[in-house]
Amino acid sequence: MKKAIVLIIKFATGLVAFALGLNLFFKASIVDVVSFSVLVTVISYLVGDRILLKRLGKSNTIIIDFLLSYTLVWIFGSVVLDNYRQIAWGSIISATIITAGEIFIHRYMFRTLSEEQAELTRPIAANNLAYGMEIAEEQDPFKEK
Repeated sequence: MKKAIVLIIKFATGLVAFALGLNLFFKASIVDVVSFSVLVTVISYLVGDRILLKRLGKSNTIIIDFLLSYTLVWIFGSVVLDNYRQIAWGSIISATIITAGEIFIHRYMFRTLSEEQAELTRPIAANNLAYGMEIAEEQDPFKEK
């Protein structure tokens, strides 16, 4: 149920972001807005929230979510939309609004993370580094004892 709530919030944020970024300032159809929203919601949830959020933390994942939504709109927009100005400004505006929504989504996800999921998360690799050291006396074949 918690995952469904997160997906609904992400989808609603995407609808608002793309309605403002692509439809308000430029001419984009409602099909474009909904398809962009579905694409960014699914990929951002799978990559950002399910994989990277647990491993990198909130702030790094927010940066990655901004870059991910920006590049998705840029790549998908170059296929669907005709105007490069619409693609450029639409991706910047939409990525900024989506990133603002992701801040609240990540807070919600960390707050509602159960103990079972917390045990399953793997810590960052830097915390698991084991350093070993060997100590030996230097051996010089020309040195007299």
